[in-house]
Amino acid sequence: MCQLRTFWGSGLKLRNGLWGRRLRLWNETKACTLSLVGSGDFPMMNVLTRKLEAFGPLSDADRLLLDEVTRPARAVGPRVDLIREGEAPSDVNLILEGFACRYKMIPEGTRQIMAYLVPGDFCDLHVFVLKAMDHTIATLSPCTVVKIPRAQILALMERPAIARAFWWAALVDEATLREWLVNIGARKAEHRVAHLLCELLLRLEAVGLTNGDTYELPITQAELADTVGLTSVHVNRLLQRLRRDGLITLKGKHLAILDVARLKAFSGFNPNYLHLTEQNGLSEQSL
Repeated sequence: MCQLRTFWGSGLKLRNGLWGRRLRLWNETKACTLSLVGSGDFPMMNVLTRKLEAFGPLSDADRLLLDEVTRPARAVGPRVDLIREGEAPSDVNLILEGFACRYKMIPEGTRQIMAYLVPGDFCDLHVFVLKAMDHTIATLSPCTVVKIPRAQILALMERPAIARAFWWAALVDEATLREWLVNIGARKAEHRVAHLLCELLLRLEAVGLTNGDTYELPITQAELADTVGLTSVHVNRLLQRLRRDGLITLKGKHLAILDVARLKAFSGFNPNYLHLTEQNGLSEQSL
């Protein structure tokens, strides 16, 4: 009987130890996942995985590899250059939280922002093949960033589903740049800002970072002006007009689109260049 009690006690300690380790691992995994996924009605998921699965399904093994890619992460303050024009790139930066951008400066000191990078976005997926950067990548708000070594990116590219999603994401980046060129070159000033706000709604919704038709917009009016090729004063007037027309509210960094259909119609927004699918929770009606 004594031996039986000793055996049972040892087994209980062993089981408790195993469950304790499993519980700690589960809590660590949950904490990591919570730090990578924003609000919304979507299940908890790595923002990179959520973005890539908008372009096609991934296996459990692929998802685990992408989870490994997203850690360890580091916090970066606002308006910090992650890599500057002329520098030699080696790693690929991945944005997990916050807003970043691509920009160029002209000799007179004017800045042109050419892209916003939101959670789940790579800062140029294939940039490590270049000898020198032809533009600068900087944070616009406090960000959480992961540096992914070249070898790790190449290893991920050996997974067919991930490689396909990477190429699709790169093609969407190119399509978005084309749309931004049209925005600045052909659309009226009052339509440029509205079009950009519609785009951000869908891009953030795709990674679960919206609350209905509300999302965080952590950029200044000066940065918005550098994006749409206008002055800060002009951008302020346009935002005031959108408020007066009952299309948006903007309180601090929180933007609410009050009538998505009207804002899309006003700006002539067509989401076809984002190539989003119903797989990520977006319905055809919301697009």
